[in-house]
Amino acid sequence: MNAPLYNKEILRLAASVPHGERLAAPMASVEKRSPICGSRVTVDVVVDGAGRISDIGMLVRACALGQASASLMAAQAIGRTADDLAQTRDALTAWLAGQGTAPDWPGLDIFAPALAHSARHASIRLAFEAAAEAAALAEAHA
Repeated sequence: MNAPLYNKEILRLAASVPHGERLAAPMASVEKRSPICGSRVTVDVVVDGAGRISDIGMLVRACALGQASASLMAAQAIGRTADDLAQTRDALTAWLAGQGTAPDWPGLDIFAPALAHSARHASIRLAFEAAAEAAALAEAHA
């Protein structure tokens, strides 16, 4: 029996996205959009002198899967570097494409039922793509 694509945990995460407001003075901001479904995530970041995210804010206009992914990303982003986020983004992309295991990021295995639904993969990746790019831009300008 296959697990449902949308379950109680996905819906709970989607309804409780942390850092769900834009930052007043971000060091970098990046918006990513899924051309398939129109989901959109904007991530603002501030990094410290070591290149670690010290503050993050988001605007998430996405399906429940995109919102849940943004929730998982934001809950663990503080203290992470651009490299941490890029590695997770790349591992997530590979896993969703059927190459490798779930990334080493708390909770991402919840998306296992979406592996067979490639049209949903872009929404799941959005927050990680935007956060990795925003952190790299902020680090470059720090």
